[in-house]
Amino acid sequence: MTNRNSYDTDVSDAEWDVIAPYLTLMTLDAPQRIYDLREVFNALRWQVQAGAPWRLVPHDLPPWYAVYQQAQRWFRAGVFETVVDDLRQWLRAATDRPLQPSAAIFDGRILQSTTESGERAGYDGGKRRKGSKVHMAVDTLGHLLSLLVTAANEQERAVAGELAAAVQEVTNGHVELAYADQGYTGPDAAAAVAEHGIRLEVVERPAGTRGFVLLPRRWVVERSFAWLARFRRLARDYERLPETLVGWHFVAFAILMLKRVVQLAPKVHNTL
Repeated sequence: MTNRNSYDTDVSDAEWDVIAPYLTLMTLDAPQRIYDLREVFNALRWQVQAGAPWRLVPHDLPPWYAVYQQAQRWFRAGVFETVVDDLRQWLRAATDRPLQPSAAIFDGRILQSTTESGERAGYDGGKRRKGSKVHMAVDTLGHLLSLLVTAANEQERAVAGELAAAVQEVTNGHVELAYADQGYTGPDAAAAVAEHGIRLEVVERPAGTRGFVLLPRRWVVERSFAWLARFRRLARDYERLPETLVGWHFVAFAILMLKRVVQLAPKVHNTL
């Protein structure tokens, strides 16, 4: 049987002190609680990082069905969206930035479909891949603001307005400028974003260049995608529901940001 000792996924004491209040949807001593909440969260961390089928959750963690059910409760309650929102503000304060950003970076990536996600999969002719497209907005530090999931054939420009609306909702309308790649080119995308008080600036690739080119501002969201590569659950689209895929992305960012907050805890405490 798989043993969790092979993986460094358990939440530390300092991290648990920060995140426990968000995860406690009912009191820790509630009579209907069977499994330790911290161990359930450790199992969820293991799952998003190992990317294994649910039934392969290590035997020294709570049973997979209990972890799955609790994860769905957290997803439906928007727990990890709240965690990421608060941690983002803490980290911005620690770097002497305003709590809410005035600029964001938009981009999308394609996750190859699997048997579970096949019903909503689309085909992207440009990248020659079938799957789901994750449309993501991050702040200038690379921390997640909002996320949308569509079929891979959905163009970035078609959902630019929806993504902008989600960004303004989470930042209380503070974002004024959004950087994006050439997938957002066109008056329709700019107009859709402008309806939400955001100016869209397309960062174009220099003419005549080939291969990888580090583009101003655009590299920030690419780095965020690279951070997500640490989480095997997000290597492909293994989810039947797009809401679950969104939830896993917020779990991943919560793990990354929680570690950073604990590292900067003294400075964060002094600036809030």
